[in-house]
Amino acid sequence: MSLEEFDEFCRTLAATTCVVQWGGSHVWKVGGKVFAIGGRRDEAASVTFKVSELSYEMLKGQPGLRPAPYLASRGMTWIQHFGKPGLPDAELKDYIRRSHLIVARGLSKRRQAELGLIRL
Repeated sequence: MSLEEFDEFCRTLAATTCVVQWGGSHVWKVGGKVFAIGGRRDEAASVTFKVSELSYEMLKGQPGLRPAPYLASRGMTWIQHFGKPGLPDAELKDYIRRSHLIVARGLSKRRQAELGLIRL
């Protein structure tokens, strides 16, 4: 997945915003909270995303994946897709979608309603 494809996909998720920060990283947020980070790595994107504890244990040792630098070292369950073979694009998109959901569910019900993610 290229960085452009990553951005295009993240843009389709509900109530998202993107800022470029941290040395050119494309930081995608829902309700002001980060759910995915993309950066350039040759022609492919390096993609970092939040996962469940179970997914973290399953993914952290797979070739092309690793605990996300900085985030995972602080006890957070974030994975970085940084090389081949990594995940097929469809599976990577599923993990990004789940990351969006995990982060969105962590927002207050009021904030979720303001963003149009739920109805009160």
